[in-house]
Amino acid sequence: MSELSQQQCEACRSGAPRVTEAEIEQYKPEIPEWQIIERDGIMKLERTFTFKNFVQALDFTQRVGELAEQADHHPAILTEYGKATVTWWTHKINGLHKNDFILAARTDEVAK
Repeated sequence: MSELSQQQCEACRSGAPRVTEAEIEQYKPEIPEWQIIERDGIMKLERTFTFKNFVQALDFTQRVGELAEQADHHPAILTEYGKATVTWWTHKINGLHKNDFILAARTDEVAK
């Protein structure tokens, strides 16, 4: 388990601060397979997980959904044959919050 995955998410509100470059440098090594992408001017964390078949990808998607419900923080998940792409960002601030890094680390644990 990573140190990041053990941290608690905080309630995020509109206007909450986005992560700084220094924070990204601190958190990113704990989730090395995640990419920071920008879509429509919004920074997001994204990773594609691969599986042997659709059933495994769907099971993973369900487990990530349960994780998201527990945290009350929801990613975009694209489930396809043999893969699932998970994208975390904080909708209320249109960018990345520490919670996104925590949940990316927890998503990695779900995949193990």
